[in-house]
Amino acid sequence: MENQTYSFQDFVDIIKRLRADDGCPWDREQTHQSLKKCLTEECNEVLEGIEIYESTGDWDNLCEELGDVLLQVVMHSVIAQEEGIFNIDDVIQGISEKMVRRHPHVFGNGRADNASQVRMSWEEIKAQEKKEKEARKKEKQ
Repeated sequence: MENQTYSFQDFVDIIKRLRADDGCPWDREQTHQSLKKCLTEECNEVLEGIEIYESTGDWDNLCEELGDVLLQVVMHSVIAQEEGIFNIDDVIQGISEKMVRRHPHVFGNGRADNASQVRMSWEEIKAQEKKEKEARKKEKQ
């Protein structure tokens, strides 16, 4: 197989193809539940990859393991899309909104002069978001 450069969308399409009716039997039968162990294992392997990188300077393993975590994120997103609940674009939109919201010192008129102030602001914003989410949940009931 020739070397090919793949985009993020190419990768999403690869996962969709694997889950297609004529795709891979193993990939097709995966569920959120069945992938829980895989996600945990891959996260642990990223942690090991960080240790290897920090002790040796070799980043190959870390790069590979981050790819495996990305596989898990995309696989769960594709499954959710098949279930009609959300897709990878929703995941990206949600995390992008969160990053902008929780960094008012970068994207707004907030101020943070050091990492400690950033952490305090993050936790305050997170707590406020949780209160608002709980209030919306109560309104729906």
